Amino acid sequence: MAIKVGDIIKVEYVGTFDDGTIFDSTENNGGIPLKFEVGAGQIIPGFDNSVIGKSVGEEFDIRLEASDAYGEYKEDMTQSISNDQFPPEQEPKAGLMILLMGPQGQPVPATIKEVEDDIVTIDLNHPMAGKILNFKIKIVETGCEPDPPHACGCGVDHDHDHKH
Repeated sequence: MAIKVGDIIKVEYVGTFDDGTIFDSTENNGGIPLKFEVGAGQIIPGFDNSVIGKSVGEEFDIRLEASDAYGEYKEDMTQSISNDQFPPEQEPKAGLMILLMGPQGQPVPATIKEVEDDIVTIDLNHPMAGKILNFKIKIVETGCEPDPPHACGCGVDHDHDHKH
């Protein structure tokens, strides 16, 4: 039966950049298939839309432009802040991922782009923004039950932990 919006499915996937470098896969996530509701916005749009009309057992490749993945890179999403905004025990270094607090107290991930004298430039773009992404996808299950409200979204019962 063809997959449609609203179906809850499980997929296995490998995500690569154009140079072949793997950036994510179900294998890297403990071999647990990705479970999601099609069309619910739980995953990037191009991946979500690619499964519509497919069936269990189908394997296919997709190539997503940035606009169908994590969006275009936006230069105006960088900010310069004073080094003294960081706790003394956290020395800012280029490439370091940090969590900032948003206006409603929600965590906002950012990457330190540059440290120059007492000024730290942070980048609020998603780390994958502006990148073309390739996926090899296999539909492994359809007609899945939704996760219970207490579930963490990993697709399995809660007799495990998430320490890596």
